[in-house]
Amino acid sequence: MLKKGQKGLMLVSMAMLVAAAGCGGNSDQSAASNSPSVAPSAAPSATAKPKDQVTIKFMQYTASGSQEQTLKEMIAEFEKQNPDVKVQPEVLDFANYYTKLNTVIASGEAPDVFEVGYENFVSYAAKDVLYNLNDVIASDKSFDAKRYKKLAYDAFNYKGGQYGVVQNFSNVVLFYNKDLFDKAKVEYPKASWTWKEELEAAKKLTDEKNGIYGTYAPIQFWEFYKTIAQNGGGIFTADGKPTVNSPQNVEALNWMLDKARTHKVSPALNDDTFSQPDADLNAFKSGKIAMLRAGIWNFGRFADANFKWDIALEPGNTNKAHHFFTDGLVVSKRTKNAEAAWRFVKFMTSSDFVVNKRIEKGWSIPAIDDDKVMDAYYKQSAPPESKKVVLEALDSLVLPPVGPIADRWNELTAAVGEELDKARLGAADAQTALNNAQAKVEKLLK
Repeated sequence: MLKKGQKGLMLVSMAMLVAAAGCGGNSDQSAASNSPSVAPSAAPSATAKPKDQVTIKFMQYTASGSQEQTLKEMIAEFEKQNPDVKVQPEVLDFANYYTKLNTVIASGEAPDVFEVGYENFVSYAAKDVLYNLNDVIASDKSFDAKRYKKLAYDAFNYKGGQYGVVQNFSNVVLFYNKDLFDKAKVEYPKASWTWKEELEAAKKLTDEKNGIYGTYAPIQFWEFYKTIAQNGGGIFTADGKPTVNSPQNVEALNWMLDKARTHKVSPALNDDTFSQPDADLNAFKSGKIAMLRAGIWNFGRFADANFKWDIALEPGNTNKAHHFFTDGLVVSKRTKNAEAAWRFVKFMTSSDFVVNKRIEKGWSIPAIDDDKVMDAYYKQSAPPESKKVVLEALDSLVLPPVGPIADRWNELTAAVGEELDKARLGAADAQTALNNAQAKVEKLLK
């Protein structure tokens, strides 16, 4: 379930971004205005005398509450390698972060570098408040975008401009109870599985007498947009037209409903127990669900389960598709220190020091495409055994469907979510529910 994993792309009031629109300059950003005054160069040695030292302001939220010291260590190492740059950090809790960030952006005092979740990134890029990194990246001969997982890196590209860099990520995979599989003599999930194989296994794993269900996934907007992608569907076309009620989407919603409604391999759709927070997670941990689509942030929650468990890629129908929840670093369009800001962004998202420190301290997962670097993560003693699946899922990631209305994200999720609830509770069939959702989304676009 996506409750905790929505933190980086969650319910921030996008309406507040309207205030940010005024702080952007000419939306037709020229290469000349976007080029740093100093070409990127190799980092000075730690003993070199600082030349004209510049100070860059950095605002972020993911260190709040547990990783402030780790962040200090990262910044200290960056300043050691770059004595001509001083970083002035400001860490805020998530609840207050975007309120403060929007205020300073609107006042023309944006930090040089700041942290954003994906939906917020799209909104800020659309409002023209971010620095287009294309030129500074092209000038940096030491930079290689291939160090990152490609789709994760590309997520921060907006209309051809690289306006940010992926910093970390989390996603959703298929958790499964190995003991239940062994007892039912069912082979463990394979990467080649489709919905068909999942359903066949779920039927064998379901034990109605003992209250054990073969599979479970919530019926809500976050799960819906990922599931329709597994069937070749989507909320919008590439050019921004809504396709909520497409045949692929209707088929996918029926698949979600029928696991409980027809096949009885999931809890009843009107089971109030599963409307409670973390009910699905608790049911999996108590051995009542054999397969569960859940976020990787639950590894710790299940670490002391009294059964063996592991993870696998989610089965799809026509496609593989996995959630992608991410935080990235961006540079303000108003920065006067673009080259220094870029060096800091590159260091904080890809340097060995930061990547290793993140893994060591359990501070999210860097989106680095290098098994040698990530080996420490794979070899962590806590389950699951198949940690490489976490990175493999990035090869089929699905971005949140912000489409042409990024500044109305909350309204989009509510519009579709309300109709999904009606389908779940039997007040509308899949086709009717999605027809109604289509009409609501079309209205939002007017």
